[in-house]
Parts: sequence; structure tokens; C-alpha cells
Amino acid sequence: MEPIRIFISSVQKELAEERAALRDYLQGDALLRRFFEVFLFEDMPAADRRADACYLEEVERSDIYMGIFGSEYGWQDADSLSPTHREFRKATEFGKTRLVFIKGNDDSQRHPRMQALIAEAGAGLIRRRVNSAEELIAAVYASLIKLLEERELIRFTPFDATACRNATLEDLDLDRVSRFLGLARRGRSFPLAENTPPEEVLAHLNLLDKGRPTHAAVLLFARKPQRFLISSEVRCAHFHGFEVEKPIPSYQVYKGTAFELIEQAKDFVLSKIDLWTGDRSQGAQVPTAYEIPQEVVAEAIVNAVCHRDYTSNASVQVMLFKDRLEVWNPGHMPPGLTLEKLRKPHHSVPANPLIAEPLYLTKYIERMGTGIRDMIQRCRDAGLPEPEIHLDSGVWVTTIRRKTPQVTDQDTPQVTPQVAGEVTAQVTAQVTAQVTAQVATCCKGQPQSAKAIMSALGMKHWKTFQTNYLLPLIDAGVIERTIPDKPTSRLQKYRLTDKGRKMLEKQQSR
Repeated sequence: MEPIRIFISSVQKELAEERAALRDYLQGDALLRRFFEVFLFEDMPAADRRADACYLEEVERSDIYMGIFGSEYGWQDADSLSPTHREFRKATEFGKTRLVFIKGNDDSQRHPRMQALIAEAGAGLIRRRVNSAEELIAAVYASLIKLLEERELIRFTPFDATACRNATLEDLDLDRVSRFLGLARRGRSFPLAENTPPEEVLAHLNLLDKGRPTHAAVLLFARKPQRFLISSEVRCAHFHGFEVEKPIPSYQVYKGTAFELIEQAKDFVLSKIDLWTGDRSQGAQVPTAYEIPQEVVAEAIVNAVCHRDYTSNASVQVMLFKDRLEVWNPGHMPPGLTLEKLRKPHHSVPANPLIAEPLYLTKYIERMGTGIRDMIQRCRDAGLPEPEIHLDSGVWVTTIRRKTPQVTDQDTPQVTPQVAGEVTAQVTAQVTAQVTAQVATCCKGQPQSAKAIMSALGMKHWKTFQTNYLLPLIDAGVIERTIPDKPTSRLQKYRLTDKGRKMLEKQQSR
């Protein structure tokens, strides 16, 4: 970013100390020097140029005119105007931001022409009076900080509540807002009517700042959120061993809204971990069990996407190893909480409350501070160790250990392992043996719709299901379309082929 150039007016000798002190402060302050550079006329080297032409050119080049007015008026030209008066008028002519500070409260002792300049300035802007260099510095600091906030170069409001620079309502997918409204009404009895205009929905959720989308609105509903927030993507990797090693067998970088990121990352993990399935002898619904409960996988990913620090350049990382699942996200401990308190009943302190609210309304999260305790209990129920959570240099790391569940309870529906490893090789490296058998079992009897198969697998994201499950199994000849000439027909269903039936019978005979 180009620095904001400040022209400090006045060459009156009486204010030399104040001007020098102000220049030194602005150049020495760690925050202000990142944004501003200062011009003082007396700091210019000697040059073969008219002084009046030089300082007026500098006013034109600068972004901010800062006038410091004292008692003296200074040298006057043929029109009875001092350099300070000329500078002020030039700044006004070019529409520069003008900040005027007046030393002293008694105007009666000032030169009459200075009184006129002060009156001229007061007619168009707010002036600030100071009595010392220290007061001047404090007043200038406050004015410049306010200017930086107005220009959205610094912020004091929460990140998710701040307007997203360069984003407009046209960058949002208002159809997504309408779909959200339907889900929120069904999920949490959201009070707005089904036909409420999308802009009213956004305003109700506090996702607009003076009519502009906030960061939360962009992350939740933009067509391309990563255009504005590059690091909001989620990176998923699957390693066959115990450590990060190259080449990575499976690596995906997911982009999209917060809702899409959660679904895509969750489906990535579920497509790689072991899945057990029974048959329909226990009822109409085929019993299934992932080695890590779906709810635990979802909770870990939702927490990462919802509570991460979006000002960080780091992205959420989901890494599946042979013995564990790790979810990394940039963030810090909420005020008043500790890692130990997170394991016990505690109040909910969302890092991004305006992102958390729509996720709550669509039942992705609760707002009772129970998420981590639910993960712990579900892991216990599945025979897994408790999730491990720790902070490492500003990064939250959630580790969930993998362990193949052993079904021994006679009251539990008996389930059997999926197709053996060689079946995967016959199908495709993209589709695990577990998924192959699960889809085959779903399609064993009557043809099933894609929605029914996704429901049996516990999946929600259509694109991931289609790319990683459906199309590879069709290409491998395990399942087939009932309407092959119209792949996108709304009546389309999928059934087991002879090849798929033989593979399933071979597995069930073991």
C-alpha cells in the first residue's frame, strides 16, 4: 500500500517546536509510520525553484493537509495572503482531507489576518484547539486513528462484523441466502417468513455494515469467498503412514462458503476411513458404523471453520494418518477459558459470532459450549481414546485417534467388514473398498436415487459424492444408471450390475 502523505502547513517561527515534535512522533510511532509519511517545507533541500510554487505543488501531491495555526500570520504576498493561507485554500480547491489545529484559546491576541483564516477554516470543518506540543500530538494521533478506521485500514470491531473491502451485494449469491432461510426455519424456527427478501435476511443477521457485506456475509454466502479471503480455504490430505510424507496419496484444496467447506472436508474424511455395514435383516435401514463417528468428524471440522482466526494467512488443514485424524486451524484461546475448562461445562465463546449464528440456525453447531464434551463422549461410546486438543504457536490442533471398533454385544446388530482390499484395486484408487460395498449394499435390491445413497453414507455434498463415489463406481461397472441416456434426469436411479453383484456375494460369503 502506498503511504498516506501528510503536508504539515505553516512556516511560522512560533510553531517550529510543535512542527518538529509532531514530525518526529509520526515518523517514530510504530503504527502510524506504517501508514503515513510527513512533508515539512523546511526539510526540503535547496533548489532552484520558487518557494511558493514548491509548497503548493506539495499540497497537491499530498493526501492530507494538516494546518497548525498560531498567533502570527506570516509573510504576505501581493494579494495579502500568507503561505499558510495559500496552502489551506489549495487543499480546499483539490478536495484534500483537512485537519486544522489551533494553538491557544485567546483569539484576540492573534493577527487579524490569522483570525480571518481561522474563521474561514471554521466555516467548513471542525477545528481542534491545543495549548502545547504534547496536546497537539495527542490530538493528531486521535484524528489519524479515526481516519484509518474510516478508510478501513485498521478496525476495532470484530473481524466478522467488519465490512469486507471491495465486496458488494452483487458478490453474494442471494439464492444461497434464500435456501439458508428455508433451512433455518425448519431447523430452529427462524422467525422470518419464507418469502423475506435476501437483503432483509442479511440485515436481520447483522451481516451488513452500512449496506455492505461483512466478512461473515462473504464467508457464508459469497459466490467466491476466496476471492476476498484467500486463506479461508480448507486443505485436506490423506497419508498411508504415520507422518507427513511425499508424495501425498490424496490431497484436496476445497474452496467455497463455510457451509460447503464443512461438507466437503467431512466427506473427504468419511471417504477415507473404514466403514462397516450389515444387511437389512435388522430392519429396512442398513446398519452402518464409521470407525470414527460421523458426528465427531463433523464437530472437529465445524469448530475449525467456525472458530478459526480469519486474519491469519494460514488455512484450516485436515490430515488423516494411519493412526489418527488431525484438524489444524489458526486461533487463540477464548478469554476466560483454558484447555481444561473446555472439557467441562462452560459458556460458549465463539471467535466469530456472526458466522456461528447461521451455523447454529442450520444445526451445524449448538451454542451451549457442549461441542468438545460431545466429541469426548461419542469417542468413548465408539471405543476410541478421548480427542486430544492443544495449542501450538497460535494453531489449534485437534487429534482423534483411529481404532477399529470390535462389535461383541449380542444386542448390537451384527456388521461385517466391507469388501477386501483387492476389490478396491478392481474398482479405482479413488473409492475405498468400504465405500464400494456400502454403495453396492444400498443398490442390491430396488434401484436407489443418489439422495438415498448419500443418506446411507451420511453425506451431504453432492459434488464430492459424484466425483469421489458415484462416477468411479459407474466407470468400474459396479453400478449403472436406470436411465443411461439421460444422466441428469430427476428420475435417475442406480442399480447393481452383475459385476457388482458378484463382488458383493463374494464379500458376504466370507
